[in-house]
Amino acid sequence: MSRFHLHLVSDSTGDTVHSVARACLVQFEGAEAVEHIWSMVRTKSQIERVIAGVEANPGVVLYTLVNETLRAPLVEGCRKLQAPAIPVLDPVIGALATYLGRQSRGLPGQQHLLDTEYFQRIDAMTFALNHDDGQSAWGINEADVILVGVSRTSKTPTCIYLANRGIKAANVPVVPRMSLPPELFSATRPLIVGLTNDPERLIQVRRNRLTSLHQEEGTDYTDIEAVRDEVAAARRLFAERHWPVIDVTRRSIEETAAAILKLIARRHGQDG
Repeated sequence: MSRFHLHLVSDSTGDTVHSVARACLVQFEGAEAVEHIWSMVRTKSQIERVIAGVEANPGVVLYTLVNETLRAPLVEGCRKLQAPAIPVLDPVIGALATYLGRQSRGLPGQQHLLDTEYFQRIDAMTFALNHDDGQSAWGINEADVILVGVSRTSKTPTCIYLANRGIKAANVPVVPRMSLPPELFSATRPLIVGLTNDPERLIQVRRNRLTSLHQEEGTDYTDIEAVRDEVAAARRLFAERHWPVIDVTRRSIEETAAAILKLIARRHGQDG
């Protein structure tokens, strides 16, 4: 295992530079970053503290500073310390500036302004939490999308991911010998999507879940024949209702959400 220091410098919350760093690091097997997060950096004195931190723990610096008066001393300080300083937003901002024929405003933290989209995401997140796992069935007709599936088909995390995109998502579990809420079948506004999974993969996920909860097996929850019947019954339901189906077996949460967003766009005539 190769360990190194990684300094993440941002003039806002640091979410962007942290996400970029994580996305890049997964490409390097055996590399472990010791992260030093420097967020809300907006003064020269704060830049000086960052440089002192890099000097104390030499490594790579990734930054999303858009204000030139802050960037210049950071870059110069890193140059003197011979520490790589990488502006992760520059290629995208530069390409957009060229395409649009204008310069960026160079204002920090603009992605977190309390605008309409921000409140839409908060509203969607609240909705997802209130309508998780079949809760508040009386209000699911207000959803943009309803995810239906057996236990451990990633319904909840997918709803949370969609909520972060401003999509109101509810989810309803398909449980053997339990009736689905009538509100699901009477819903007219939402797109209803069935999620399914390979039975053997489903058993692995369920066993891991039971282990994390310190619970023992021994029920139909992890019995291969019972799970096969459970999955088959859910798929029959989806077919009878003509609901689109997404197999999450080999999909990440992001990939499942992307497929759902495409279905929503197609439903609204935004995607051929």
